[in-house]
Amino acid sequence: MNNNITTIAVIIGVLALLGGGFYLGGREKVAAPLVNSADDHRSHHPEAGQNASSASLLTLLDKPAPSFSFADRDGKVYSSENLRGKMALLFFNEGLMCYPSCWNQIVALSKDDRFKGGGLLALSVVVDSKEDWDQAINKMPELAKATVVFDTDAAVSRKFGVLSTPSSMHPGSLPGHTYIVIDAEGIVRYVFDDPNMGIRNDQLFTEASKLSTGDSGNAP
Repeated sequence: MNNNITTIAVIIGVLALLGGGFYLGGREKVAAPLVNSADDHRSHHPEAGQNASSASLLTLLDKPAPSFSFADRDGKVYSSENLRGKMALLFFNEGLMCYPSCWNQIVALSKDDRFKGGGLLALSVVVDSKEDWDQAINKMPELAKATVVFDTDAAVSRKFGVLSTPSSMHPGSLPGHTYIVIDAEGIVRYVFDDPNMGIRNDQLFTEASKLSTGDSGNAP
């Protein structure tokens, strides 16, 4: 009799241990891999760069820039016409959803006196509406001081061929991280697509400085 009781007790104990193991196993958490903000953005968007090419950008070089017209948050218009006589840098980016890389570059340009219009004016082109962009400003107030213009329907981005570059996180739909320098005569002189989404002020200014603005003594 005692042997039977002992056997039953052992069986119950084993079942209890097994049951507890399954319960704990079901609750076990697996740590998510950490993503360094400096890592390539494709870790978040594996489709980025697929079927994408910078070839379309190269066809812009040494030709008149496609016509464009943007407005900033205050309604000030910047167009291919009223920018004649001044070198312009267009930074095409995804905008609101491209945090923090695009935001950091936008702010970096806004704080750099070399890009404030004394021969070279930087315009950060986003595909958001003014209302949506306010969300970015609320999160990073420094963006309010940047010269941001809106290409809400991505029509101008499409004209410039920046929707299907390697930096685009949504190839064919949205721009990624692309720079285009237009000289004072409205000719495209420099293009650069940056899948690594870094801050490129020095590189951009160096390249722009090599170009003639068509305005003697007014080189950036």
